[in-house]
Amino acid sequence: MAGIPWFLDWGRDAFISFEGLLLVTKRFDIAREVLLTFTRDIKFGLVPNGYSGFDNRPLYNSVDASLLLFEQVNKYLKYTEDYKFIKENIYEKLIFIITNYSNGIDIDDNNIYIDSDGLLVSGTENTQNTWMDAKVNNFAVTPRNGKAVEINALWYNALKTLENLAKKFDDKEVCKNCRKVADKHKKVFNEKFFNKKTKCLYDVLGDSKIRPNQLFALSLTYPVLDLKSDIAMSVFNTVTDKLLLKYGLRTLAKNEKNYIPVYEGDGFKRDMSYHQGVPWVWLLGLYFDSLRNLIKAQTDISIRKDLEKKYNDFVNTTYETFKKEINKEECVGSISELYDGKAPYKPHGTFAQGWSVSEVLRIVLEYKGLKKG
Repeated sequence: MAGIPWFLDWGRDAFISFEGLLLVTKRFDIAREVLLTFTRDIKFGLVPNGYSGFDNRPLYNSVDASLLLFEQVNKYLKYTEDYKFIKENIYEKLIFIITNYSNGIDIDDNNIYIDSDGLLVSGTENTQNTWMDAKVNNFAVTPRNGKAVEINALWYNALKTLENLAKKFDDKEVCKNCRKVADKHKKVFNEKFFNKKTKCLYDVLGDSKIRPNQLFALSLTYPVLDLKSDIAMSVFNTVTDKLLLKYGLRTLAKNEKNYIPVYEGDGFKRDMSYHQGVPWVWLLGLYFDSLRNLIKAQTDISIRKDLEKKYNDFVNTTYETFKKEINKEECVGSISELYDGKAPYKPHGTFAQGWSVSEVLRIVLEYKGLKKG
């Protein structure tokens, strides 16, 4: 379940929670069940974003769930090296997803296609198919249709994942095709997504709002940005300065128009603030992975030492913050969905959120020295 008391099984949430809840805890049997469940009902290349609470039919209102699957395959293999399971049960479905995304998908108004420049387009003005999906009636609170930064980072990661699996499985044609598309995509992404004015990446190409979604370009197994580049460090520093709080990352920088730091009021008011500034806990996982990737890639000793200090401070702060939260605050034994963006940083949303627990657990196990990798 994505979150208690409101959310049932969601593909996006399951995959973001996958490593923390199932892999670091060594529940590999359940991990395989999750992969089999969400790949069982793939339709037109889309992994279900969830199942209806009324009739259990799969719902396909997501562009990112299918792409997040690829990263969780990488994580599953990192912990288990179980290539046999992936080859027999998942590999052909990954090819099916890449093929359909390449050809275009318009089921449920997802409007997914590859533009002439090689970047991935998705959504419409009224279609919310990224994780920032709040709608009021037919009004999209945070419209992100077009070339969204995390969707294009995930697309590159998916291509590289399939390329390397194809190489492992001696599938030469698939390997060659994925490499060709990925190389073009990376070149165009690096040419177009960096905004020199804000010193970070566009959230959607042409939209200069500073949001945390750009961390996907740093945090994945195959980052679309060169981690040794000035651009990568600039992106990370801007996110650190503008978005990072101890309870999560702001969903919008403070100086942006329509920034709302507090989650309160009736349903309409809460939906209008959902992704407009209030910090989400799960985004700490993206920051954590970005830091680790940058440290591994860095050859400059002074920069590496600075990053390592940030890393240690971040892990310690997260541990101390949520040790208190999990014992004293909204739900003893669990972690809330989001927090207010200013003191006293009250917890809100679901009082037990799967991906919040997952990402804090990953960081805490790192603090304890128990995490693999």
